[in-house]
Amino acid sequence: MEFDNTQWIIERFEAMGLTLQYGDHVDERDVLDSSSIESRVADLHAAFADPNVDGIISVIGGFTSNELLPYLDWDLIAANPKVFCGYSDFTTLANAVHARTGLLTYVGAHWSSFGMRDHFEPTGQWFRKATHEFEWSIEHQSEFTDDLWFMNQDDRNPLRTDGPWILNEGDAGGKVIGGNLCTLNLLQGGDCMPSLDGTVLFLEDDGAVGAHDFARDLASLLQLPEAENILGLAIGRFQTGSQVTREQLELIISKHPLLKEVPVVANLDFGHTSPMFTLPIGGFAELTAHGSTVSLNFSHESK
Repeated sequence: MEFDNTQWIIERFEAMGLTLQYGDHVDERDVLDSSSIESRVADLHAAFADPNVDGIISVIGGFTSNELLPYLDWDLIAANPKVFCGYSDFTTLANAVHARTGLLTYVGAHWSSFGMRDHFEPTGQWFRKATHEFEWSIEHQSEFTDDLWFMNQDDRNPLRTDGPWILNEGDAGGKVIGGNLCTLNLLQGGDCMPSLDGTVLFLEDDGAVGAHDFARDLASLLQLPEAENILGLAIGRFQTGSQVTREQLELIISKHPLLKEVPVVANLDFGHTSPMFTLPIGGFAELTAHGSTVSLNFSHESK
């Protein structure tokens, strides 16, 4: 089958000792490349209720996961904690589930991400550490890819990265909240927005978002009541198509007084490029940025 990368997906999950099964409505697809609210909610509820299911992972991203929020059974979800992971549009679900239930969730690789034949190793290792270990550290990578790998696995050219950009020096330890910025902002004003008090925010966006959109989306988030208690900010690597520069980010960050006294680091290995590390939403992050050195450590609970 053209573009069929499932052999890599199956092999990688089997290597972790995991067997894949799929929701009853996983093959539904409407004109908006999604499916009905009823179908998606039914699949989620069935997976959480099934004692034989240890984890739930999104197949791919999209645009409308926030449609599901009014219809989710929060008591059912809270009573059945399990790995719950995905990224991009999944940001709403990961943060909402944590906000409403207190459960740890993950912003990380999709099911489809595991179909990347080459240059996948750091992503896979970070996913396993986040879901199988209590504490783990991030080693910054020297290369990344930003391509339509799922359409062409053979002609891929890794790009060099100059590593993390320290926009503000400092040390921070706090709760992990975040993911895709414009998607996280969809939770504002509702009962599914997590508290920003005492957090290290992890934010990224895709190639359709340039510096102007990122600036106003960040400003919107920082105007929430508890934003003054943010302890640190980590920004994921932008896709090349967004054309966001370090100079632009330095200007954006410098405009906000509440960020002047906290560490701010950008160009990190998460977001819509590869490799991407997995964020434990509701977990704990230690971020240290001094000189040219950035260290980042995660754990499932605060120390």
